[in-house]
Amino acid sequence: MCEANAYLRDGETEEMFMESVDIIEPYENGLKLIDIFGMQKFIQAKIKDMTLLNHRIVLEKID
Repeated sequence: MCEANAYLRDGETEEMFMESVDIIEPYENGLKLIDIFGMQKFIQAKIKDMTLLNHRIVLEKID
């Protein structure tokens, strides 16, 4: 499967924001993430790092 987990970076720490992310879309002042079950989350953030081979997306909040 090609989905990835999204983590929110705060300084040196990272916490899980959403599992099994399938779609990331730009949305207003941030991003809309949709998982494989159709659940949507919105966040004012940018993509800091993405490693699809490791199924990992790191997000960083924006003001």
